[in-house]
Amino acid sequence: MAETNFDVIVIGSGPGGYVAAIRAAQLGLKTACVESRETLGGTCLNVGCIPSKALLHASELFEDANHGTLAKFGVKVGSVELDMETMHAEKAKAVKELTGGIAFLFKKNKIEWLKGHAAFTGANSIDVAGTTYTAKNIVIATGSSVTPLPGVTIDNEVVIDSTGALALPKVPKHLVVIGGGVIGLELGSVWRRLGATVTVIEYLDEILPGMDAEVRKESRKIFKKQGFDIRTSTKVTGVTRTGDSAVVTIEPAAGGAAETIEADAVLVSIGRRPNTDGLALEKAGVEVNKRGQIEVDHDFATPVPGIWAIGDVTPGPMLAHKAEDEGIAVAENIAGQTGIVNHEVIPAVVYTHPEIASVGRTEDELKAAGIDYKVGKFPMMANSRAKTNRDMDGFVKVLADSKTDRVLGVHIIATLAGTMIAQAAQAMEFGATSEDIAYTCHAHPTHSEAVKEAAMAVQGLPIHI
Repeated sequence: MAETNFDVIVIGSGPGGYVAAIRAAQLGLKTACVESRETLGGTCLNVGCIPSKALLHASELFEDANHGTLAKFGVKVGSVELDMETMHAEKAKAVKELTGGIAFLFKKNKIEWLKGHAAFTGANSIDVAGTTYTAKNIVIATGSSVTPLPGVTIDNEVVIDSTGALALPKVPKHLVVIGGGVIGLELGSVWRRLGATVTVIEYLDEILPGMDAEVRKESRKIFKKQGFDIRTSTKVTGVTRTGDSAVVTIEPAAGGAAETIEADAVLVSIGRRPNTDGLALEKAGVEVNKRGQIEVDHDFATPVPGIWAIGDVTPGPMLAHKAEDEGIAVAENIAGQTGIVNHEVIPAVVYTHPEIASVGRTEDELKAAGIDYKVGKFPMMANSRAKTNRDMDGFVKVLADSKTDRVLGVHIIATLAGTMIAQAAQAMEFGATSEDIAYTCHAHPTHSEAVKEAAMAVQGLPIHI
């Protein structure tokens, strides 16, 4: 049985997929969206960005109350208890509200939800739960999933992935995190604040691969000060579960003597891979590269006419906001408009405490490209709002072209770095110079004044240092 004549079918309802579907419907296109979960929103809303932020916020509140941080501000509390059931319930409430919100938007925009897994049957047709649907345009937005560690079995009881780490029923005494990237550090932060001893194992010589080298080193110092045990240049050679615990075997990345670490929980967090298996792409003539990604042009079109791809299944950073922008752009391109995403200006944020954010190029990238640049740096300890709040870790660093002064990259470690980076991204989108930022009036006292001062420092003329 066939249901025909959709203008657009979007496969996947994550940040890229649901946004693409909504924009396509707004532009007057008859739209359907395929989703196999019981709720819309993909990994991000269901088992990723949103629930992790709920636990990060809750764990920060607990740590502030439990460690006497509030007392120095005159807020005295008595005995502090942790109620994991209530914490998880509040997390689930936030997820339900947001996924339900997308379902409401689908109804509002008359988007048909095709429930099940999609598999191509041709270049303009798919099968979902035994029914064939056709469309003039099909957008692949199936996202990504956890990259497995060869030889390690994830049971989501003791050996867990990111989904399992969001649902632990109790605080582990010792959590070993395999992978010093964004997800591992964020989830490690949650359980450390709640009382776990956390050991991070990273194969490379520094945590947070891909970020500015100075940011990576400073972040490591901050995390170690917080109590993280960080082992870099170290590889995991095995994980063995023994009842309610596990033994992790490690050795130097360059080779050497092995040692073992006992843990109550082991989080495998070594990255993510595109979800392209099971789509029967070959029946549509769509190929993937060596990393399992779908190559697209600047319009997000594949080489097969009428088939498009966005988000984590395409090359580039696997970030929800990148996928959202691509979702809007691809729908506009399908509708005959001009949808563009500037991939040179995609901010990235690590939601630890302090937060870590960046946009544009790092110093290493500029050096490799042979670009002459200047650096302006301002410490958060010299920012009046950060000092008043007694939350002074970090800095803002602005990189600008030596000849044109155009901002090429901004890197921030600060409590509100995730919010502060938006100014930098917008400035770069408009081709701003460091002088443009420096001579823009910033409200006082705010953390954002550190961005202004770092921009002033590019010319060697900051005021407060």
